[in-house]
Amino acid sequence: MPEKDASTATAVERALNILEATAQRRDGMNNSEISRRLAIPKSSASYILRVLDRRGYLRRDAQTGRYRLGLKVLSLGRDAQAGVDLAGVNLVDVAQPFMRALSEKIHMTVHLAVLDQGEAVYVEKVEAPGFFKINTWVGRRMFLHSTSVGKALLAWMPKNEAEAILRQQGLKKRTPKTIVSVPRLVADLERVRQLGHAVDDEENSLGARCLGAPIFDAGGNVAAALGVSGTLTQTDENNMPRIVDALKDAARKISRQTIKAGALGA
Repeated sequence: MPEKDASTATAVERALNILEATAQRRDGMNNSEISRRLAIPKSSASYILRVLDRRGYLRRDAQTGRYRLGLKVLSLGRDAQAGVDLAGVNLVDVAQPFMRALSEKIHMTVHLAVLDQGEAVYVEKVEAPGFFKINTWVGRRMFLHSTSVGKALLAWMPKNEAEAILRQQGLKKRTPKTIVSVPRLVADLERVRQLGHAVDDEENSLGARCLGAPIFDAGGNVAAALGVSGTLTQTDENNMPRIVDALKDAARKISRQTIKAGALGA
């Protein structure tokens, strides 16, 4: 690769790394933090930050000097969300009414996630009614082994594909309760298949318990996962059966509606 092309590729990669790192910090990051965390020379980071700020992908707080994601990112997110298709059917559009109904029924936050590059990505979210809010957002990327939607995506995946993802991503410890042993994860995924739903019991975030169920396509493959998130009190042993039944029922309805819409549009 010519030197100029290599330099351009490096700058593009650095810009993308900066956007991804900034997205993970709700309070933003300053030039020094970005330079240190991403091992980018401070002068190079400063130049890229100015360009991203000027184009609207980042915004700089004049008082603190910290950069946060800009509103321009929202337009990209909407375009990506609109592209979540299954057999020519927009999965988000199909799922939304069922997600709203589920959230109203169980009073919990509901997420729709798909598999992308070995991670689970939220492509839609319905916030629970009330004052308690879950700190999640559309576009958030998560590990498969530590989340309920991730386990739901993994459990019905061909064994060789699942093993390849786990080798690439590893079993990173998110909390003291995260499963970091392959035999334990394999056993957990077997339970997921038997029960028809997955549980993240404080494995990704302490104080939160999440449940996930698969959404299937016409070929019987898992195309997405429907998840609900709440506090330990919301998901105690008294409430759990009702929540699980409602979640699985909503996931089945989304699967049927998606397959039906795809058949009609074929």
